[in-house]
Amino acid sequence: MDLGLGGARTLVTGGASNIGRGIVHGLAREGARIVLADRDAEQAERVRTEALDLGAAEVRVVVLDLTAEGSGATVVGEAVDAWGGVDVLVNNCGWSVPGFLTEQTDRALWQRTIETNLYTAIDATQAVLGPMGEARSGSIVFISSDAAFGAVRQGIYGTTKAGLIALARTTAREQGRRSIRANVVCPGLVLPDEGGVGSESLWAAGRDAIFDADQIEHVTRQTPLRRLTTPEDVAAAVVWLSSPTAARQVTGQVVAVGGGSSMP
Repeated sequence: MDLGLGGARTLVTGGASNIGRGIVHGLAREGARIVLADRDAEQAERVRTEALDLGAAEVRVVVLDLTAEGSGATVVGEAVDAWGGVDVLVNNCGWSVPGFLTEQTDRALWQRTIETNLYTAIDATQAVLGPMGEARSGSIVFISSDAAFGAVRQGIYGTTKAGLIALARTTAREQGRRSIRANVVCPGLVLPDEGGVGSESLWAAGRDAIFDADQIEHVTRQTPLRRLTTPEDVAAAVVWLSSPTAARQVTGQVVAVGGGSSMP
């Protein structure tokens, strides 16, 4: 099935590692043009090469801290200047430090998590609505998480990811009259592939720094399909929601991609 994404002008925030890398790969296989925004220059260039090998029409890398003021306008401007507009925005930028809510009382930790997971999506979305509105078309996909529905050791992270759902649905209701769609993908636990993260990734210290073997086994056992989610699983959902043909009439929806670990 032709998803209508060949040559599509796409933008992926946090596109250099793990889920973001998988999303870039998925769009590349459809022949899209991609702006990859990330703070990890070395890993972003590596993913750029991978995407071109997979069939991307063009990949432009923007290296910056997406929490900095004006970053949304910068990355959207890259696509607009190069290609005249943006067809797809994927708000994937994210960061987390697992921990119990009673222990994570450092306000700076909360602030950084909110800035990274929620503000970056607000900023990029506000920046892209102008060109999408002028074109009267566009798809915005927000990468949330199972943690948005409540999860042990994910209080701060889950709070920000729940905020993305409200942001997406507000965008869908407000912007639908301009044919702009907004949807959410909620992955389960996604472990990075070998070579799938750079030095700036939260996974850079190794899997055990985030989830040890016992925790991974527990998550798998509690998942109806008894398997973990891969970056490719998430990418497949994102590509579908990005499609102006296959998902033409889909907006304001939350799609859980976690083997049944959540069923919103």
